[in-house]
Amino acid sequence: MHCVPLFPCKPSREIRLSAATSVFVLGLCSSMVALAAEPANTDPSSSWGLGIGAVSSQQPYTGIDRESQALPLIYFENEYLRVFGPTAEIKLPSLTISDTQQLDFNIVGEYDFSGYDDDDARILEGMSDRKGGFWAGAKVQWHNNLADVSAQWLADVSGNSNGQRFSLGLERSWRLGEHVRLTPRLTAMWQDKKYVDYYFGVRDSEARIDRAAYEGKSGLNTEWGVRGDYMFDKQHSLFLDVKATSLSDEIKDSPLVDRSTENSVLFGYLYRF
Repeated sequence: MHCVPLFPCKPSREIRLSAATSVFVLGLCSSMVALAAEPANTDPSSSWGLGIGAVSSQQPYTGIDRESQALPLIYFENEYLRVFGPTAEIKLPSLTISDTQQLDFNIVGEYDFSGYDDDDARILEGMSDRKGGFWAGAKVQWHNNLADVSAQWLADVSGNSNGQRFSLGLERSWRLGEHVRLTPRLTAMWQDKKYVDYYFGVRDSEARIDRAAYEGKSGLNTEWGVRGDYMFDKQHSLFLDVKATSLSDEIKDSPLVDRSTENSVLFGYLYRF
């Protein structure tokens, strides 16, 4: 499935906000993957939809304001490709283990809008801008009766941070009646030294009295979240996603950061054709 926020063409703080809340897009698309299993009056080889969302998120940089934004969405999925937001997945052949277990394999490419400008917050004044970039890697998902388990590795192929990320996630969905589905999740994400140092480090040339030089190290973030879906019918759906991320000590130790967590609240509507 392929969810595409209608991002502006030029880099901006608004774009980075959308990227910082990309879990919203992923959450909506995960919901639509489940809906895709319930055939609608459409071409069985593909699935389309339109929607709109509202997101509010808080980044950990000292003095940076909480931001909120509307997010238009488009999604699409067929047998070979899923694209959502800034992410595209090429579907590889799946492996059926049993009637209740299956492994899905995907090649993943995405644009990560992480980063900041030096005027985003006072603590960042005089810092060189940090940019997002293109990431590529692979993902495997294990579907079974107990829970869905996913593992994903991505590397920065744009040459900005030259970093790598690895995540391991666990989620399970419960249906409450005919219309409601709840999906809690737990995700651990490892970020390597280059990634943490690029986005949270302070170079010697950037140091000042209230901002000591800092060299980032690799660390492990932990995310807890829950997504709720309300399906009026096979076309109309509402989505609510709430998440909090506990940051690694390596990020919390940065002089740029005064929070131990990030959080976001996300709400959206999708119409499936």
